[in-house]
Amino acid sequence: MPAPSPDHSAPQHRGALIVVEGRVQGVGFRPFIRRLAAAHGLGGWVRNRAGQVEIAASGEAPALERFVRDIVTRAPPLARPRIREVVPAFVEDEGRFDILPSEAGDPRDAELSPDLFVCDDCLAEMADSAARRYRYPFINCTQCGPRYTIIRALPYDRANTTMASFALCPECRAQYDDPADRRHHAQPLACPACGPSLWFRDAAGEVHGNEASIAVCVGALHAGRTVAVKGIGGYHLICDAASEAAVLRLRARKRRPAKPLAVMVPMPAQDALEWARRLASFDTVEEAQLRDPVRPIVLLRRRNGAPLADAVAPGLSELGLMLPYSPLHHLLLQAFARPVVATSANISGEPVLTEGAHVEARLAACCDAYLHHDRPIHRPADDPVVRVIAGRARPIRLGRGTAPLSLGLPFPLRDPVLACGGQMRATVALGYGRRAVVSPHIGDLGSVRAARVFEDVAEGLQQLYGVRAGRIVCDAHPGFSSRTWARQRRQPVDLVQHHCAHASALCGEHEVIAPLLVFAWDGVGLGADGALWGGEALYGLPGRWRRLGSFRPLRLIGGDAVSHQPWRSAAAVCWALGLARKPPQDASGLARQAWDRRLGTHESSAVGRLFDAAAALLGLIETASYDGEAPALLEAAADDTGDRVALPIVDGNADCWSVDWAPLMRAVLGPGAIGRKAALFHSSLAASILDQARVARGRFGAQRVGLSGGVFQNRRLTEEAVELLKDDGFEVLLHERVPCNDGGLSYGQLVERAAQDEIEHLVRTEAGHAA
Repeated sequence: MPAPSPDHSAPQHRGALIVVEGRVQGVGFRPFIRRLAAAHGLGGWVRNRAGQVEIAASGEAPALERFVRDIVTRAPPLARPRIREVVPAFVEDEGRFDILPSEAGDPRDAELSPDLFVCDDCLAEMADSAARRYRYPFINCTQCGPRYTIIRALPYDRANTTMASFALCPECRAQYDDPADRRHHAQPLACPACGPSLWFRDAAGEVHGNEASIAVCVGALHAGRTVAVKGIGGYHLICDAASEAAVLRLRARKRRPAKPLAVMVPMPAQDALEWARRLASFDTVEEAQLRDPVRPIVLLRRRNGAPLADAVAPGLSELGLMLPYSPLHHLLLQAFARPVVATSANISGEPVLTEGAHVEARLAACCDAYLHHDRPIHRPADDPVVRVIAGRARPIRLGRGTAPLSLGLPFPLRDPVLACGGQMRATVALGYGRRAVVSPHIGDLGSVRAARVFEDVAEGLQQLYGVRAGRIVCDAHPGFSSRTWARQRRQPVDLVQHHCAHASALCGEHEVIAPLLVFAWDGVGLGADGALWGGEALYGLPGRWRRLGSFRPLRLIGGDAVSHQPWRSAAAVCWALGLARKPPQDASGLARQAWDRRLGTHESSAVGRLFDAAAALLGLIETASYDGEAPALLEAAADDTGDRVALPIVDGNADCWSVDWAPLMRAVLGPGAIGRKAALFHSSLAASILDQARVARGRFGAQRVGLSGGVFQNRRLTEEAVELLKDDGFEVLLHERVPCNDGGLSYGQLVERAAQDEIEHLVRTEAGHAA
């Protein structure tokens, strides 16, 4: 069909060329446009062009106007269309509206559809014994199923996905080609005759076939065994969540003694949330997150007496629950009829595994059997995690269904930039123009495999979007693997201070244009002065942050060991207070001697280390088995009392005030119940935020306050701080799209770089005018 010719002659045109961007691929958008055009009596065509959809439509002017309006207002539920332009054009009307083959075009504007849960229509069909896809584990349509994890290249057509090797059978081809069918142009389309299938393997041998494989897998779960099950974005290790023996065995074999395990619950037909309610209590916002098409892991308050093994989340008051999101999960949970642990199949901290051979080679000691399928996973994506804080869902981890995450930048980047994030909870972000694309969670960059996946994701984003980074930005800490990787590239490398990146990520999310006071609290980040920061009060805007305040530095001993040995922070607090504490781990006294002599010590202003110290001093933990364990236990231990201790603000340095933690830690060491002192710790820190904000308001007129950094994953602290600030007249900003932890650093680094580019541009412009 010939391309339309622009027509600028008459306002009452009978044709138009319409360009639509946003999330318009992988969501049934072209079939929707075809049906919409027919409903309005229009002729023409629609096609994918890289990340956009182009539409040429002809008909009466009023019908065209309604058509353009309805493209947005009546779009499919999963689409997020934006009209980029509508240009009057002569469109040849042959009495029909066609879907044309896709064109490659420029993928820079692409907004990929995420991997989504199986929709209600497909679930109903899967339960219909008369349907071709009855109990088929890979059923999908234009409104559900895998997307990002199967895409090899854009545009999003079957030939560019891992489904290309599965030739459609005649029945599926007819549905794919039928404009009236809900599977019209559903790229992952399949059925038992032409699509992927399951097989089960254990020490006894292999079982092939979908029904037989599911049956033997469920039998293994009933027997207390652990099965590695291939899902959408990777494998899960699955076992009976009600069996203390099964969960403890999984923990011992995976060497994961305490980190909470995610739980997937069945969805009974009569009440989809019946099992979720038996295990946890939740409000309407949390319920909406459970039901969200993304199907994230939602952190919820555990019910007393919940029929679940204590070993699922030892010492914690919350559970990570999710509903089944793939057809296979539904079939397994329906047959097993009770919750399962569904934790990522990986070596703890590494990216999730996606290939069966790797799972069997690397996790043989962790599981008893494997449920494989033959639909390849091209891009790994772990399950996303959210926690409702201050009335809204806050991302803790980006993953399947929430990433790649497309965000805006406050200024255009001079060149495309690749941002490397941090060391823990790593993500990668690609920036070009005024756009940023953040990857799914990769993991902790402390292993060979994590480094390899990090590099694959960095390269994959650039290939997928057709953008080659001309610069790299990374954290300033010389010990971070991401910085080492960046230094090994050929591109120029820019360093971004850790806490400035946290603050800038928050500004980028909220499109902040006026100076903002940001409390950037976490466990560690290299400061601009070469010391370790983590309790900072920053004021300004991206590219122009000023450090107003911090916490009194705590002299620590043990290097990196401090982060997973809270007893070291507790000992340092006692020694700094002049107390003769002798921890069992330092029976020889060598650590104390070194601390006294400042040998092998470093100073840190990190609030995260104060959480570690308090948890250890209250007897909750000595050595942590996972990042954030001590703060999590301290939050869980806090009762409902509201006592507070004032933390003095000392202006010893005119450029940066210092908050003294000594009165707080003396209170923690004093008499009283553990729950009361844990609550006092949180309340006192929240009050300190208000006290510091008041000082900043008095000196600089600060009225808006942001909270960023991993410490603010803590619901108790964050909600208390938000309430105090709002009651005192402050506006408060929290993260809503990127994690407040280091998972948001890569985006913040891009925002910082974009701001620096703008500043440099203004300087050059002013210099040119002066000349």
